Amino acid sequence: MLYIMRHGKTDWNILHKLQGRTDIPLNDDGRKMAEEARELYNDVHFDVCYCSPLVRARETAEIFLKDRDIPIITDERLLEMCFGKYEGTANCFEIPDCPIKVMFLEPEKYTTPVEGAESFDELFARTGDFLENTAKPLVNEGKDVLIIGHGAMNSSIVCQVMGLPIEKFWSQGIENCKLMKLM
Repeated sequence: MLYIMRHGKTDWNILHKLQGRTDIPLNDDGRKMAEEARELYNDVHFDVCYCSPLVRARETAEIFLKDRDIPIITDERLLEMCFGKYEGTANCFEIPDCPIKVMFLEPEKYTTPVEGAESFDELFARTGDFLENTAKPLVNEGKDVLIIGHGAMNSSIVCQVMGLPIEKFWSQGIENCKLMKLM
């Protein structure tokens, strides 16, 4: 089986700031969410956990899998989508002409807003590589694989596994510390 989970909350989540690859830690609520998820999903079997190397995902994985003999492997392909100079921007929905707003409201019209930001094609390429060359072979061997990552990164994996078009990129509503079974 393949499972996916988004990291616990951070202070930037509360402030509605775009995190992207900015390495923001969990806050106390985020740690509590991971602990509650550990109890809620304690009976779900995992053979291995892959997670983003960003601290909010790693810490979620460590809390969620505490006292379970499950390896946690970080993988650069699971980093959050990069938003370039817009990382740290609060309330982008309220900023007229903010190109990142398009990514959330009309993902099919999103183009890379600034140099250094990542396109959907780039995001799908690296997460697709992870799926095809790491996750799916393990699932095909009968292993239970957990991915702990981020909103946009997780959505790209969900879209690829479910065969969803880019217009439906955000349709699965990946909540913090909620486990989703994909295959």
